[in-house]
Amino acid sequence: MTEPHLPGDRATPDASQAPASTTIETDVLVIGGGPAGTTAAAFLARKGWKVLLLEKDHHPRFHIGESLLPMNLPILQRLGVLEQVAAIGLYKAGADFPTPGKTGSGDYNTFRFARALDAKFPHAYQVHRAEFDQLLFAHARDSGVDAREGVKVERVEFGPDNRPVAAHARDATGAAIDVRMRYVIDASGRDTFFGNRFKLKRKNAQHQSAAIFSHFDGVSRRPGDDNGNITVQRFAHGWMWLIPLPRDVMSIGAVCFPSYLKQRRGENDGFLMNTLLAEPQIAARMQGATRVAPVHVTGNYAYSCTKMYGSGWVMAGDAYAFVDPIFSSGVYLAMDSAEQAANVVDGALREPAREATLQAAMARRMDRGLRWFTWFIYRFNTPVMKHLFANPRNAWQVEQAVISMLAGDVFDNPAVIRRLRLFRVIYALTALTRLPAAVRGWLRQRRAAREDFSGDTLQQESP
Repeated sequence: MTEPHLPGDRATPDASQAPASTTIETDVLVIGGGPAGTTAAAFLARKGWKVLLLEKDHHPRFHIGESLLPMNLPILQRLGVLEQVAAIGLYKAGADFPTPGKTGSGDYNTFRFARALDAKFPHAYQVHRAEFDQLLFAHARDSGVDAREGVKVERVEFGPDNRPVAAHARDATGAAIDVRMRYVIDASGRDTFFGNRFKLKRKNAQHQSAAIFSHFDGVSRRPGDDNGNITVQRFAHGWMWLIPLPRDVMSIGAVCFPSYLKQRRGENDGFLMNTLLAEPQIAARMQGATRVAPVHVTGNYAYSCTKMYGSGWVMAGDAYAFVDPIFSSGVYLAMDSAEQAANVVDGALREPAREATLQAAMARRMDRGLRWFTWFIYRFNTPVMKHLFANPRNAWQVEQAVISMLAGDVFDNPAVIRRLRLFRVIYALTALTRLPAAVRGWLRQRRAAREDFSGDTLQQESP
């Protein structure tokens, strides 16, 4: 298939009109210095390739997505940074889900990662993303990557064979940087450089939502070894998260249906607090809490691209797709796909004839894992899923498989996949016994998904 391109993209430089610039020659250009970009760059540099990593912002920077999964840890171990992450992180033994309709402080079910099938890593960590991302960026540089901050890639040129041959970037001073490369990894996150360039990005019509969130001090935590666990709280208009972080900080936010956010009046901080305090279990834990960060709003949360790769380029992480963060899958999916992308690029550069096969295998694997996360996400607020999570049973090790899914183990473990398929059967049979409530929940979710919401209708930050 011929790769899409825009008029004027072919490499036709006019030396008489080109501004003075620095020229860099490299094997691989990585666009974006978040977890996906730094992971891919570090792995490729360790394989012997010359890698240029360009990040438009400067570290440290605020970012949401502070909750890691156990399946992150093998990747961090292979990168050689697991001990460093453990030193800046908070131990996370599992996740808890408050029981719908209950108000007591003990009315919740905890799913501990130690009970997952084949739990090689029975825990994870909660991290301040500014520290985590900066650590990974520094590690990429230490691994031999030419990693530069404050440099924005503005344009990529394609040669006669429709492969990327040059990129044009600009640093914070306005100085131009011209790059000549053999391969490009788009790890630009929600900016999705190639997704927007080629018009590949599509809103998720089945799951429209937006998030409003901030950081707080003084929020009560679960007792004992569960003090680092994430709480996922359903409410009438979506779901909320409470993520304990080091230094007594708690990340708290709400992912909401567009119809609810359209009801907002006044400032974002008041809207967030009213939303959180309307839930008795959340309000009880926030008594005496103090907000210590701006209120952030992100609209149109879920999207995907219709294509992950082309001749000479591949996407990783959020550049390809972003699903609802309900199961904290974002950083794991970014780093897992980045490691896969590094293997694809390494194989393609060594044996060009294998490029298409390697790219297609990576896309199939990623889509397979995304389908399991999204199947649960689309049904999370239905009466049937609420009932199953409130009444967990481990018949045929199904509960353990669900915990494995919560841990991120949805790609390469056939035992987990078989039991997750069985869970879908249990879900369907339960739906039949609770049909009226299930239909009402499904219709409500469909109506909410059809709402045309734009995050631009909300002020993006409150002081």
